Amino acid sequence: MQGEPWSPPAIDPTVPSVARMYDYYLGGTNNYQADRDACAALLEQVPSTKELALNNRQFLRRVVRYLAEQQGITQFIDHGSGLPTRDNVHQVAQRVHDEARIVYVDNDPIVLAHGRALLDENSYTTVIQADMRDTARIFDHPDTRRIIDFSKPVAALFVSVLHCIPDDDPAHLIRNVVRRLVPGSFLVICQLVSADPKVRTFVTDFMDEATDHHWGRVREEHEVAAYFEHEDLALLDPPGLVEVSAWMPDNDLARPQRSWEWKEWGGVAQVR
Repeated sequence: MQGEPWSPPAIDPTVPSVARMYDYYLGGTNNYQADRDACAALLEQVPSTKELALNNRQFLRRVVRYLAEQQGITQFIDHGSGLPTRDNVHQVAQRVHDEARIVYVDNDPIVLAHGRALLDENSYTTVIQADMRDTARIFDHPDTRRIIDFSKPVAALFVSVLHCIPDDDPAHLIRNVVRRLVPGSFLVICQLVSADPKVRTFVTDFMDEATDHHWGRVREEHEVAAYFEHEDLALLDPPGLVEVSAWMPDNDLARPQRSWEWKEWGGVAQVR
């Protein structure tokens, strides 16, 4: 992987990050005590969080494999990709297509540092540090243009990330992305939702404070459904919009959530 010259930005280990908290829930080691403390505090109030994170990762693997195997997709842009772990998007896709091309996008500097180190020998993969809302920067970035051919279908992934941005941004972001994709491309979206207003308020306030305001909001199912209400999107139905462990389940055994205070909710749509 070749990219722009860079030096690792400063990382504050005392402020939890969503990427590092997710890494901890998945059993990773790229996290700090502040991340682990925030995870423990969240688990006290929402005990299903770890199972939710693990099921979400299985969903990511299944959806990438499905798009590569069944839809012939060979290009992926993973928005809010988080820290590298086992079975990343490029590993799943490249098991199907050797030359599948992947752009990882995250605004956490530790993701950039770890990602570039781990992907340095993969010429079909790159990591960009950017705000996922900055579609122009992401799509027009020299590394993206080197990796992705936008005259061909691309899968844009927003897996468990839209709850990290404020209310006005998700729909605007989706419109911008869809406008840049050719017909036959795909959009993958899931985010944290809850039917319980107390859970929505607690988690939203807790994460906003813990991450120094790098958070959006836990939402409701109908709000996620609205992301797909675009004239150029056709939702794959079945399975439609579901809790992610129910999206085309296969041999990946879902971990039963011990409770349902919240869940990851979403689906896949094709650009037409």
